[in-house]
Amino acid sequence: MKNNIFINKYVMACAISVVIALVGYLSMNSLPVEQYPDIAPPTVMITTSYSGADENTVMKSVIQPLEEAINGVPDMTYITSKASSNGDAEITVYFKQGTDPDMATVNVQNRVTRAQALLPADVNKIGVTVQKRQNNILQIFAVRSSDGKYDEDFVSNYVDINVKPRLMRITGVGNVQSMGNTYALRIWLKPDVMAQYGLTPNDIFGAIGGQSFVSAVGSLGEQSGNSYQYSMQYKGTLKSVEEFEDIVLRTSGGGMLHLSDVAEVKIGAMSYNFTSNIMDRPGALFMVFAAPGANATEVNARINKTFEELKANMPAGLEFVTMMTSDDFLFAAIHNVVETLVIAIILVVLVVFFFLQNFKATIIPSISIIVSLLGTFAVVSLAGFSLNILTLFALVLAIGTVVDDAIVVVEAVMAKMEGGISDAREATRQAMNEVSVAVVSCTLVFMAVFIPVTFMPGTSGTFFTQFGITIASSVGLSCVSALTLCPALCAIMMRVSEGKKEGKSLTYYTKKAYTVSYNAIYNKYSKSVQKFIKRPVLAWSLLALAAVLLVFFMRSLPSGLVPQEDQGVFLVEIQAPEGSTLKQTREMAKLVEAKVKKIPELESFALVCGYGMISGAGSNYGTMVVRLKNWDDRPGMNHLLQLVMYRFYFDCQDIKNLVVIPFEMPQIPGYGTSNDIMLAVEDPTDGNLSEFAKQTEHFLTKLQERPEIATAMSTYSERFPKYQVEVDPAQCDRAGVSPADVLNTLGSFCGGAYIGNFNQFGKVYRIMAAASPEYRLDPQSLQNIFVQVNGGKMAPISEFVSLKEIVGPANIEHFNLFQSITCIVKPGSGYTEGDAHKVIAEVFKEEMPNTATYEYSGMSREVEEAAGSNATALIYVICAILIYLILASLYNSWFTPWAVLFSVPFGLMGAFVFAYLGYTQGFPGMDNNIYLQTGVIMLIGLLAKTAILITEFATERRAQGMSIVDAAFEACKERLRPILMTVATMIIGMVPLVIEGGAGANGNRALALGVIGGMSIGTVALLFVVPAFFIVFQKLHERFQGAPKVKSEEVKSEE
Repeated sequence: MKNNIFINKYVMACAISVVIALVGYLSMNSLPVEQYPDIAPPTVMITTSYSGADENTVMKSVIQPLEEAINGVPDMTYITSKASSNGDAEITVYFKQGTDPDMATVNVQNRVTRAQALLPADVNKIGVTVQKRQNNILQIFAVRSSDGKYDEDFVSNYVDINVKPRLMRITGVGNVQSMGNTYALRIWLKPDVMAQYGLTPNDIFGAIGGQSFVSAVGSLGEQSGNSYQYSMQYKGTLKSVEEFEDIVLRTSGGGMLHLSDVAEVKIGAMSYNFTSNIMDRPGALFMVFAAPGANATEVNARINKTFEELKANMPAGLEFVTMMTSDDFLFAAIHNVVETLVIAIILVVLVVFFFLQNFKATIIPSISIIVSLLGTFAVVSLAGFSLNILTLFALVLAIGTVVDDAIVVVEAVMAKMEGGISDAREATRQAMNEVSVAVVSCTLVFMAVFIPVTFMPGTSGTFFTQFGITIASSVGLSCVSALTLCPALCAIMMRVSEGKKEGKSLTYYTKKAYTVSYNAIYNKYSKSVQKFIKRPVLAWSLLALAAVLLVFFMRSLPSGLVPQEDQGVFLVEIQAPEGSTLKQTREMAKLVEAKVKKIPELESFALVCGYGMISGAGSNYGTMVVRLKNWDDRPGMNHLLQLVMYRFYFDCQDIKNLVVIPFEMPQIPGYGTSNDIMLAVEDPTDGNLSEFAKQTEHFLTKLQERPEIATAMSTYSERFPKYQVEVDPAQCDRAGVSPADVLNTLGSFCGGAYIGNFNQFGKVYRIMAAASPEYRLDPQSLQNIFVQVNGGKMAPISEFVSLKEIVGPANIEHFNLFQSITCIVKPGSGYTEGDAHKVIAEVFKEEMPNTATYEYSGMSREVEEAAGSNATALIYVICAILIYLILASLYNSWFTPWAVLFSVPFGLMGAFVFAYLGYTQGFPGMDNNIYLQTGVIMLIGLLAKTAILITEFATERRAQGMSIVDAAFEACKERLRPILMTVATMIIGMVPLVIEGGAGANGNRALALGVIGGMSIGTVALLFVVPAFFIVFQKLHERFQGAPKVKSEEVKSEE
């Protein structure tokens, strides 16, 4: 480093920097943009339905065969399933992070194929759908009939026919999911009329299947001498309602019995289990998911363009309503980050100018910031990352860090020139000889901190990897810039100002203010540091105190994974009394709608009845999507989403017979529907579910009595009214009909049957048959339903079956093949999720039988696995070991690096002190989360870098013959200015993140406050303790490894 080549060849240095900046700029424009990287583990969903079946039948005949076949598929972590009373079956398989989602889907599909022979024929006829679950929602939109002219079925099918196909063809769209009804051809049977003609449902189904089918009928004239060859065609499946009505069921005495004589045929909905409403008008909700690696902003732009094109041809009265778009939060967060980036750069430049009082000297670090940040985009692209909130946030953090190396170089050059060297090239050469090793060692230490972090498993590992590689690469590039561009620019731009007449300019006043303030700090520091140098016991006492305080504040601060941000949208679960019809639920939900309309921050809302985001399918459940105004239109803490949601919750407390649960969308998509603790209580014995439910309810009651738990509830309820069907085998035998035929007839009329398909509007729809609704109102209706007995006679089905009123669940669940009950637990105020997990384990052991077990799902499972793993602690240890080994190599000492390492706990303590103060003041997001932990990891590198500036200089002075005490004292005085500059730039660069509100503010604040606390307290502490530690460990080094006499003589001989 003695003769830095770039001092003379400055064009080469500039060319290297231009190339780095250019490649970075090109990479920046090609990077995919998304809110978060794909953090959640791959998930595969298996869905099907068994028309007319209850939840127990679905579980035993559909879900269990599929579960047994799927269980153990490669890289699977756990499997959940749910059977609903409306015949729906849903199985979700979760895989290890890093598993190829496409391969996982193929493996599950292969297992499902094996099990299909075991499934009921009706299920195989409908089909079993296997698809990977998309996590990144691009948009939730609705189509609404503003004048009420069209019903929700028309709106939903209009979107299915005209909008959904267009959206699916957009590059970057992974899936479009409908929350509306699909058309179906409905055959509404009339059982009493059918009985008059001696017809059974199977007769109807056979006639439809026998007259609506496709057939290949060949050709005429092939291999003949005819002039023409004719291909023949059959009309195929019937296409219109009239054609189906004309289906012939029977011919007798010259007359014909048509389908229209015994049934009503019409275009209707495939399901009547739910209804949707958009801002008091009929409509349908849809969700658009992003394909992996898609650029969210570009795809959203294409979607919006498609909407604009479609509006021109939409029927009058239909309109698009945006309920949520990832652009809202993403643009607001990116805007905040970019705004912070610009402010931070300006503040950093001002700080540098204040310390150097030289415009040319200020320009050099400023150029280094731009080159390093632009170059980082190229590394982000090479690493396969996207431009997301994590990587952008890492760039903001990097501002205060990347300028450090340039500051050290420029300050060293200025110090040489102020010391009497007039030639800029010579001053630069001598300065680079002194600081090059320090710059390289600082960079290596900082980057070493983030290398082990990239091997961290799970969700935390994904966060840390993206943060770490982005920051480490920017610091690495800043080192390259400091060793190439900075010396070149110093050599050609820096000039001695002595002898020049200086007017009363900005520089003059800045210099005057700097001189007064710096000299005061310098003089006070010089006197104070001598006390620590003379009394090392003070440093050791402070180290012990810092360690105790660090442990105390770490334990006092609640833990979390990611702070919940104001996303501008919240959901509401509505639960009407069990057994409520869909119509009753809709009427009661109007009371909630009235409360929503009173929210001053409201932008739009949508309601779906018949489905709860937490509870699942059920006529007594409903879900609302509530969108608030833009963040700019609701400034101030009082209009934050969380507070709006709480006010709405308390406003709904006066609604009787209705449970209203507002909750936020999960910050990280793919981990369930809410951020609460998700717990599955399992019964491996497969015993009586009612008894098990009572035991679970008792467990939750005891759990809620503990102060660590705010609420504990389950989604399971056995209060749904039902009828138990009993068949009289003796009566069936006397009538010559089997119980199976009786139940099949009952199921066909009351449950419905899937007969086949028909084509309409360019799409394929199902043909569904069931008794007309007026024939299946109550138990007395069974007298109007007939079954065929001996001799072709028709007998009321009520002669063979009886109904008994019971209560039971609407849904039953399995977790890892065991019957289970899902519980939702919210930690108490001031307690962490880890505290809640300990209490759950304790109460579960006390209250539940020994045969029962429990497991966590979603984000709670990640937290539990992280708590039970020593991976994080091990990585911190590896970080410390790596730093130690790098420093030991640089100093050629086993002892001196401890002077650097023992300075780190002070900064960590400062970070947790500031975070705890923020938590006690009620700042949102102030807990021990990934953002704060990232700041703590970065602090290890930053504080080590700062300490190196002292120890490196002290080691050099000791090698030149100074005493250990003098070397330490001299290093303190000489390195004070660059240390204050680097720390001030870092702290000033973080200030905008603490102040900034809006989207993404909670995570920004958590990290920035931690870094500010760590850097301020840590730097003040290390300025005093590092010299004391250096003296102690340098003496140990010289005792065991010898004094640096030879090096001292070499230096003198060179001079």
